[in-house]
Amino acid sequence: MSTSRQTRQVYIETYGCQMNVADSEVVGGILKTSGYSLTEDLAGADVVLVNTCAIRENAEQRIYGRIGLFGTYKRRNPGMLIGVLGCMAERLRLSLLEDDLVDLVVGPDEYRKLPGLMERALEGEQGIAVRLSRVENYDDITPLRTDGVCAWLSVMRGCDKFCTFCVVPFTRGRERSRSVESIVREVVDLSSQGLKEVTLLGQNVNSFRDGERDFADLMQEVAAVDRTMRIRFTTSHPQDMSGRLIDVIAGEENICNYVHLPVQSGSDRILGLMNRTYTVDHYRRLIGRIRETIPGVAVSTDIISGFPTETEDDHRMTVDLLTEIRFDGAFTFKYSARERTKAWEMEDNIPEEEKGKRVWEITELQHAIALEQNRNLIGTAVRVLVEGPSRKSPYEYTGRTETSRTVVFPHADEQPGEYAEIRIDRANSATLFGRRTGDVSGAAPQSLRESAA
Repeated sequence: MSTSRQTRQVYIETYGCQMNVADSEVVGGILKTSGYSLTEDLAGADVVLVNTCAIRENAEQRIYGRIGLFGTYKRRNPGMLIGVLGCMAERLRLSLLEDDLVDLVVGPDEYRKLPGLMERALEGEQGIAVRLSRVENYDDITPLRTDGVCAWLSVMRGCDKFCTFCVVPFTRGRERSRSVESIVREVVDLSSQGLKEVTLLGQNVNSFRDGERDFADLMQEVAAVDRTMRIRFTTSHPQDMSGRLIDVIAGEENICNYVHLPVQSGSDRILGLMNRTYTVDHYRRLIGRIRETIPGVAVSTDIISGFPTETEDDHRMTVDLLTEIRFDGAFTFKYSARERTKAWEMEDNIPEEEKGKRVWEITELQHAIALEQNRNLIGTAVRVLVEGPSRKSPYEYTGRTETSRTVVFPHADEQPGEYAEIRIDRANSATLFGRRTGDVSGAAPQSLRESAA
């Protein structure tokens, strides 16, 4: 390990899904082991790495904007390296290296090569590593985590579903799972460090396989590590979510009663064009079983609006499904055509204005549903895992319920990682507000009263 390498500062910026967050932590672990130091000071960094998302066009355009900003720092410090990591690196490859600002392009399965590529780039050699792997899962890498309460933990990589709108099989490769033992060891380490929540990640966690053991087996073993630690997971595919997994969620007290289950559309015709391999009726029955089996469960979903040939009738079916199921949350996106996907070959015939109108209608409906559900919790007490100060006030703390609802409350003596009982006294569609159940007077803590004065 050279002295020069020890003094080099690496700045990492992350965009996209939770998998990218977990991957950036893997990159941090690899670089730390190789002697580099991480910094949050962009201007003072020797190496700037941006971990990218390619799922939609606007995500890529945002990255191009960030690269341009990084260039202003590079012009002040010509020795600075700029590297593009992740899905966009895998998808655009050589075209990124045509940008004079970019020195490194590294795909999701090639992060082990980063230290060597960085050393050569510091000597003036552009670096690219984008080969996808059938076996790489980084199960021997200790991620560099900075959050002392919650952790993202990748249990598998890639996807074999080939939904016609999705680039993931092309940017992250085919499915491969880590061993149950390596995952359990990592959860044991996280527990010993005092972390109180772990989210198991995969593009389709329901496809997890380690020999004869499936995702339900993995969830049981992880839950048994530390019963004071909350366990979550994302994302599920409706075709592969088993009844046994639902039973495990219901039966293990520290597995959160929260399921994210993307439906994408309420139209069977559109689901067929998307290659989603299930029907609306299958999805409806699956939601019914989840709610019957798991008391108090919260369910969220993903929806794509404006898929090629989507008619007003197809859109209305999606609206009707939201009205019927009443999700606790929904992430709604305008369809964005991606090269190499099957949908790319379809005519993207829905005007952007119409896509926006449909997304707006779905979003407004979901906000109204979420507001009603949250207001139903006013007057009740919820158990919250305290995460730390809220973004708006140092006198308020924030945390989440096991159903993934955000709760804001006046800070007294709570510490991140502790559990608090909060009685809800008001709510909007995104957040619950309340105070500790023991605060019967309703008065704000002394620090908050002094601030108001």
